[in-house]
Amino acid sequence: MAGSAGAGAVDRGAAPAVPGGNLADLVVGASETAPARPGLVDAAGSGSLTWRRVAAAVDRYAGVLTGLGVARGDRVAVVLSNSLQSCVALFAVLRAGAITVPVGTDAAPQEVERVLDHSGVCFALGLSRVTANPPKKIISLPDPDLGVDSDDDGVPRVPAVGGGEDTALICYTSGTSGSPRGVLLSHRALLANAAQCAALRPAPVTATDRVLLAVPLSHAYGLSALWQVAAAGATGVLLPRFGVDRALDACRDHRLTTVIGVPAMYQALVTAGRDRLGAALATARLLTSGAAPLDPRTLAAVRAATGLAIHEGYGLTETGPVLTSTLVGGVAKPGAVGRAIPGVELRLVDADGRPVATADDPDDPDGSDESVVGEFTDDSETGLVAARGANLFSGYWPDGRGGPDADGWFRTGDVGYFDADGDLRLVDRAHDLIIVNGFNVYPREVEQVVAELPGVAEVAAVGVPDERTGERVKVVVVAREGAELTEQALLAHCAAHLARFKVPGVVEFAAALPHTVTGKLRRAGLRGSVTT
Repeated sequence: MAGSAGAGAVDRGAAPAVPGGNLADLVVGASETAPARPGLVDAAGSGSLTWRRVAAAVDRYAGVLTGLGVARGDRVAVVLSNSLQSCVALFAVLRAGAITVPVGTDAAPQEVERVLDHSGVCFALGLSRVTANPPKKIISLPDPDLGVDSDDDGVPRVPAVGGGEDTALICYTSGTSGSPRGVLLSHRALLANAAQCAALRPAPVTATDRVLLAVPLSHAYGLSALWQVAAAGATGVLLPRFGVDRALDACRDHRLTTVIGVPAMYQALVTAGRDRLGAALATARLLTSGAAPLDPRTLAAVRAATGLAIHEGYGLTETGPVLTSTLVGGVAKPGAVGRAIPGVELRLVDADGRPVATADDPDDPDGSDESVVGEFTDDSETGLVAARGANLFSGYWPDGRGGPDADGWFRTGDVGYFDADGDLRLVDRAHDLIIVNGFNVYPREVEQVVAELPGVAEVAAVGVPDERTGERVKVVVVAREGAELTEQALLAHCAAHLARFKVPGVVEFAAALPHTVTGKLRRAGLRGSVTT
């Protein structure tokens, strides 16, 4: 279902055809339809590549990879920055039939080593930037040659190896199990989601767009923007590191028409002032946001400066990632993440997977289609959000367990309800997952690191609201008797062992932590102040 169109009505958007083939075919298509158009541009000034040159560089590097022994199904870790070389390397790994394991440039060495070990990576590119001790069994790959000074017309086309149901990416994300899990995303799922997004009206990315690519490419949301740019044959302007001045300069200098961002980006841009923001985005036609809730005040400030609404969406790594968008209904509403995009079905279920709400549907008079959601109000019953569509993942590495059920449904773990217009509103998350700037943080990860300090008797991590990042990590610590434990020492230890977004933003010390009668930690009361 595309989402309820209002009281008693159901709007069924036609599901776009699922493209076959390999993700790297997107580059080939762009090079054939718009060979001379700038495909990827480095906003930092290190150059640009037309789509013809992107395709040639991908072919050139795919040939290098196969020559070094990279084969179909091999796991290849790629430290992904928002750069020309990272994009070429990513598409080349996929073209060679291998599986990309994205690694963030700010990942802590301990996390990197855990991902490398768990995924069984055979080859890697750029590991020296994130760890000083890469496993010796992993073969280091050379940087790709972008071919800026070469004749790309003579580069032989390297046939794409594999595709379809083959795994394209293993993206590590903290799930409800308490440890980072490798999400198996097939070529089919990622191509399907790109096609589903393209079927929106207005489409987030069209052939004539110049798109700001500032969301990290190591994140599923950032990669989704890259797939959409390549699928449309548009121009992607890569911002290696976000900063207000850098972003505004890129928007102005490259006359950007589309910004795909996260709330923290827009909140930062607003600080530049109405006049400067309005001038920088004078050529923009569409602003979208995802990965975390958007503050209504930011929405209003951007609209006042630019005349444009920020259209919000929702999704997660396991869903490829986009599930909903306010573009479906055409109205950007504070607190709403929109309706299901074409080709995606949504419903609310209880803990056992049973639908908590159904609606009468003229096309389904006996009510057998339980996925249809009809009249909802702000007092509607909440439930776990479940999704179905060709964009869903294939389960978790290594055995594919935990994926969609036999009927194709996947429970996201998020809790929400549909308002009177049929737009999804998220109200909570199942379990205790913390989301900082769209990046998942599971409390146990933080707790295990803090507990390594000898002065810690007990620790609990929770998420607390943050206007800039959506949430930030808060830890409540019980010190051992007689131990000298300071906030400064605790944060220094966390900074050395956790990615920056996982480092606690709030530290409190308490005499004890609350527990249930069975000894289970009660996290709910820890989000406020704790009496010491």
